[in-house]
Amino acid sequence: MSRLFYPKLWSVLRAGYEGRQLRKDVFSGIIVGIVALPLAIAFAVASGVSPEKGLITAVVAGFIISALGGSRVQIGGPTGAFIVIVLGIVTEYGLDGLLISTIMAGIFLIGFGLMRLGSVLKYIPHPLVVGFTSGIALVIFSTQIKDALGLQLDIIPGAFIDKWGAYIGNIGTINYIAVGITLITILITLLARHITGKIPGSFIAIVLITAVVAIFDLPVTTIETVFGEIPGNFSFQLPQVNWDNLALYVQPAFTIALLGAIESLLSAVVADGMIGGNHRSNTELIAQGVANVVTPLFGGIPATGAIARTATNVRNGGRTPVAGIIHALTLLLIMLFFGRWAKLIPMSCLAGILIVVAYNMSEWRSFISILKGSRYDVIILLTTFVLTVLVDLTVAIQIGVVLAAFLFMQRMSKGSSIIPVDSESDMLDNYSDIPPCIEIYEISGPFFFAAAKKYQEVLKNFQVHTQVMIIRMRHVPFIDATGIHNFRETLHELKHHRKTVILSGVRPEVQAELEKSGLADYIGRENIYASFDDALPAAKSLLDPCAAGPVREDSSSLR
Repeated sequence: MSRLFYPKLWSVLRAGYEGRQLRKDVFSGIIVGIVALPLAIAFAVASGVSPEKGLITAVVAGFIISALGGSRVQIGGPTGAFIVIVLGIVTEYGLDGLLISTIMAGIFLIGFGLMRLGSVLKYIPHPLVVGFTSGIALVIFSTQIKDALGLQLDIIPGAFIDKWGAYIGNIGTINYIAVGITLITILITLLARHITGKIPGSFIAIVLITAVVAIFDLPVTTIETVFGEIPGNFSFQLPQVNWDNLALYVQPAFTIALLGAIESLLSAVVADGMIGGNHRSNTELIAQGVANVVTPLFGGIPATGAIARTATNVRNGGRTPVAGIIHALTLLLIMLFFGRWAKLIPMSCLAGILIVVAYNMSEWRSFISILKGSRYDVIILLTTFVLTVLVDLTVAIQIGVVLAAFLFMQRMSKGSSIIPVDSESDMLDNYSDIPPCIEIYEISGPFFFAAAKKYQEVLKNFQVHTQVMIIRMRHVPFIDATGIHNFRETLHELKHHRKTVILSGVRPEVQAELEKSGLADYIGRENIYASFDDALPAAKSLLDPCAAGPVREDSSSLR
């Protein structure tokens, strides 16, 4: 059980924690807390909830993920990837629906960890991840156009195309001061990294622009205009649960859990590469699950590992989970003592920050690179991207995973083959005296459902004079239930025609499946051999008198 859940913080404390590293972690945690402040507010606002809910999430989830997680440097909190999901859930089910979905997602994440699925999630295809990540980036960008341009819109359509239609239809209400603030925010955010590597550009932009807007009383929309006062504290609260509607939240909850698992483990892998460490994936999933169960009880939204904040932590010297805990405490102090000033932040400033976030999320270089590759990858990429933008992320992930699986099976089946081997084949150059009444087949590739029917059709097309059939299975890595079923049908027909089947080169894992299914007994255990060298003499001993094949010079064995 210790291997399943063993937080890195425990390892650090048991190994001994030096004061010098504590100073580095404290400094890094404070910097990351400052970085997280504008992002937490921006992500909450873009998700359709009040700003303090983003701060609550960064504090509560950030603390839990660092304290219980399987990575030394992971920083948890709200992320841009969840904006689309959260906005959709809030719009359809309200805030209570979001809190319930998040708690359910946390339970799913804990289940993923307990079932040791941490290593399985890495098999999600890269084109699928890039497809929905790029789609999310485009959707985030589109949701910020109203505030970026200062448009006067009371109702914004949810659909992507309708949304842009509404923007174009109301372009006459553009606020040029808001446009200027958006552009200045983007410039400060991008250029600050070249001036100072410690203080984030988004934080500088918020402080400067908010001060200017407040001093000169500029006519732009602020957080206070939309949400009113921002409370400087938070308390325990239970969502109102309608048990009859609980099933409605399963699908959005599973989407949150899957996306959270993928993003958190991806962030942990990136962090491992930066510090030369190894995270504990199942522990990380359980910690993420606990964070998403607890955070909604204080009014928070979904949380996961944040790649950009984690990288900032590493670059500033953070090397233990203590840095993540300090980051959460820093945000807590800011929220308690300075949170009331956040209401003065202009919405166009937040829009500028989120446009930069969307650009960084877009992965356009990877997108273009995949478009130049395999057509299978292109299909997965474009399908996931289009569905994310035009339908929703839940459908995109579901169809993307299923499509990726089908395309993978198609590629695997095309790579699988069954070849009749005659006496003139190069495969038999090392063997002599093979009678013509022995028929030999070579199977290459997995004997699974996508290829099983093809194998069955070929094997049934036996020669009339065949007495014994040798099936070489040295290149068969596994056999599944469909393969066993079709193989049994083929064997039954061959036995009906009084043909004996001998298997050679059977791998131990395939042998085990044959034995579990009873197929080994049906074939006859005496007719299953580890090598062709043993199978050929056995086949000859079963023959009735018949003409021998052409004699070849004997040579070394081919296994």
